[in-house]
Amino acid sequence: MIPIGVDCMGGDFGPDVVLPACESFLAQCPDASLMLVGQDAHSARLVHPRATWVSASEVVAMDDPVEVALRRKKDSSMRVALELLKSAKVAAVVSAGNTGALMAIARYVLKTLEGIDRPAIAALIPNARSEATTVLDMGANVDCQPTHLLQFAIMGAALVSVLSGKTHPTVGLLNIGEEAIKGNEVIKKTAEWLREAAAAGVLNFHGNVEGNDIFRGTVDLVVCDGFVGNVALKSSEGLARMISDSLRAEFSRNVYTRLAGALAYPVLRSLRQRVDHRRYNGAPLLGLRGLVFKSHGSADSFAFTNALLQAYHAARNQLLERLTEHIAQATPFLGRLDTSPATRAASQSPLVA
Repeated sequence: MIPIGVDCMGGDFGPDVVLPACESFLAQCPDASLMLVGQDAHSARLVHPRATWVSASEVVAMDDPVEVALRRKKDSSMRVALELLKSAKVAAVVSAGNTGALMAIARYVLKTLEGIDRPAIAALIPNARSEATTVLDMGANVDCQPTHLLQFAIMGAALVSVLSGKTHPTVGLLNIGEEAIKGNEVIKKTAEWLREAAAAGVLNFHGNVEGNDIFRGTVDLVVCDGFVGNVALKSSEGLARMISDSLRAEFSRNVYTRLAGALAYPVLRSLRQRVDHRRYNGAPLLGLRGLVFKSHGSADSFAFTNALLQAYHAARNQLLERLTEHIAQATPFLGRLDTSPATRAASQSPLVA
């Protein structure tokens, strides 16, 4: 039995979305159980032999400052769920709550893995190969040094390897051009280190990639800082919604377009499914001593179910153990890089979420 902890109070809709998603998840995964964390007023809304309710008196609001969530709301559903993970009562935690608060509390409660300075958020973006491109960081770290980006690449490659089964996933560095001379000094230094990592057999570095390569599926993993990654994620979600809304509007204008839409329905349905960001909901917070998955705050029940499935598959495939092993194998290479006081000071500066 694989136990998953759930922050039932997080997100824009809280238990109204989370609990129906949990019921759907339990029906799909007979070897999984859930520990549902939330206020007792909602405890009777989901009764299931593989679901246990855990009481939490407080809720981290979506607009709560990180300091409030971390220092004042010590009995929040988010904090209690992460404490369950720390004590190994669950194998993973899923929350749709405040991203900054989740990252800060998770980092405080769980701590980071040895050799990792900052956790990062990874997400899947659908591509033209009918697959998905993994991109990180997606918003946890706005300002990054080459050390961070290299660590993101190592963690992301391990994630892709576990979830897709690819032994040597290709890694690309997001840049304004493919040429080695392009980019700012941070990107140029990162590219240099990634090439060295490839030569040492640590990574399968493809080279610089551009924004359109995310959607082409040019590489399995795209590495960037959190500012750029979050913009790319929100842009892809907006594009997916526009395509879906445009198709619906175009084929409902009159009887002729409705007829054309009916004839083309199988193709249109396939297209809508491929670009539906809800299918890829559930972003892991990599680099922590525990599996934490972030769902979109505005997720519906279908999307939150997929976030639960992401966490379930990660736990079932021992993502944390394999991630730790991957980092350990890269440690000798990381030790040879620039570890000057200035570089280390920059890498240890507080993250911005």
